[in-house]
Amino acid sequence: MKKGKLRYVHNCFPHHGYIWNYGALPQTWEDPSHNDADTNARGDNDPIDVCELGSIVAPTGTVKQVKVLGIMAMIDEGETDWKVLAIDIKDPLAAELNDIEDVQRKLPGYIKATEEWFRIYKIPDGKPENKFAFNGEARNKVRERNGRQLMQRVTQR
Repeated sequence: MKKGKLRYVHNCFPHHGYIWNYGALPQTWEDPSHNDADTNARGDNDPIDVCELGSIVAPTGTVKQVKVLGIMAMIDEGETDWKVLAIDIKDPLAAELNDIEDVQRKLPGYIKATEEWFRIYKIPDGKPENKFAFNGEARNKVRERNGRQLMQRVTQR
């Protein structure tokens, strides 16, 4: 449920539903009173989302230990909605994936498909395309900006 309504995700050609396991980091929060410098938008008042890029479809409600690979900065209806990209530590590819470049090399097109899916998935509901900071590019889990790491900044909120 979100805003009192049952959430439903339409198929968005060529994608069918979610293209990865989708969840959230427990005990995190996108503060709606904070205007993020990278997105120039306030938080969405939700936990920080995680896209688990592994090869095994997880049943709803599964709790996984994941390794963070990177992040995408989506702007959804004018609100910051960070997307952490991660992999289940038990996934066969986990040892080979350590950052976004590894994902691009081992799973070509997957990051682009993720950006496309998030950009268009609300269009069937009559909503506009979502926007992104960083020109829609995923960023590695560690990126220095003004002496602070982006992931540290996001997860401390």
